[in-house]
Amino acid sequence: MSAANLLGLESLLHTRPATTASATITTLPTRNADTPIYFARPNLQYLAYRDAIDAAIQKVLEGTTYILGEEVKGFEAEFAAYVGVKHGIGVANGTDAIHLALRAIDVQPDDEVITTAHTAIATIAAVTMSGAKVVLADVTADRYTLDPVDVARKITPKTKAIVAVHLYGHPADLGPLLELCRRHDITLIEDCAQAHAAEWQGRQVGSIGRIGCFSLYPTKNLGAIGDGGIVVTSDDEIAEKLRQLRQYGWKDKQLSFMPGYNSRLDEMQAAILRVKLRHLDDMTARRREIAARYTKALSGLPLALPGDQPDCRHAYHLYVVRTPDREALKAHLAHFNVFPGIHYPWPAHKHPAYLETAGHLQLPVAETVADQVLSLPMYPELTDAEVDRVIRGVRSFYG
Repeated sequence: MSAANLLGLESLLHTRPATTASATITTLPTRNADTPIYFARPNLQYLAYRDAIDAAIQKVLEGTTYILGEEVKGFEAEFAAYVGVKHGIGVANGTDAIHLALRAIDVQPDDEVITTAHTAIATIAAVTMSGAKVVLADVTADRYTLDPVDVARKITPKTKAIVAVHLYGHPADLGPLLELCRRHDITLIEDCAQAHAAEWQGRQVGSIGRIGCFSLYPTKNLGAIGDGGIVVTSDDEIAEKLRQLRQYGWKDKQLSFMPGYNSRLDEMQAAILRVKLRHLDDMTARRREIAARYTKALSGLPLALPGDQPDCRHAYHLYVVRTPDREALKAHLAHFNVFPGIHYPWPAHKHPAYLETAGHLQLPVAETVADQVLSLPMYPELTDAEVDRVIRGVRSFYG
């Protein structure tokens, strides 16, 4: 690589591109006091940027390539630059992102992968798909992410990787996890499915471990209109393996150099995501504004509220409160036409699919959290009036 190209790459990695778009936001449909408020409404994000998204879709439809073409290449480069890494590799979904990341570090059936019991079950499924043994660790009561103390207890000579989930949009406790990985020569993989634009020590999540894995599911902070995922890394060798793994192990067209899979991000989703990526900073700012309104209005109630831990910037994929009165509060909010979610009602070791291998575990914090968490409505298109209605509903529950 020439000196000029090296300087260009260095600039790309250390100059985060602006994501605020100049396109006018489309007027959203009118909602009134009787309109239901759900914990997520991804269609509103399409409506907000409909003109630009429709134009991007039309361009793909009129083109000649529908799979792994210029839109995918463009999105991969733009998202990698946004995160602050060298490579982005688009895949079919977030589960595949983790699965292929584990394959790329040559996980074997005898290997162990430590991850959290309190997460979307997709995290666990991805490890299982890789053939490795899932080792579940507890979470902390402040972040609801991996407890480094419990992780340290569960490291063995067979531990190949730690998958740290940045849950609800808040970074995991990466400092001690990085130290454990360094000390034991373990790979840190970041599950950033819920944490687009979250930061740890001023760096985007996904750029801290060896590999970062993102879901682009419609409800995510950066969501497609369909399934999608992307893996990011600054490791050239890992990136090349991932590109081969996602398409049958091909290095040259139709010539497999390793056993591979079929996990490709299509052109239409990539085109949609390129439009939305330009607005991601604005959408994150709005999420944080809504979160601040919730926190100010609900402080002092018998609820555990989320917030930024030291050196962290929460992206508020979800605004999750915790209360032993969850079911009663959830039912009460329905009277206000407010319908929160629960993420997640069962820790992984309590799922029937994993009872035989992990049902004996005692993970008290994860079990308590799963019984008490409630996700209030959170998406950038919420109006101030809708936020106020959610607040009124919660406050009225407590009299």
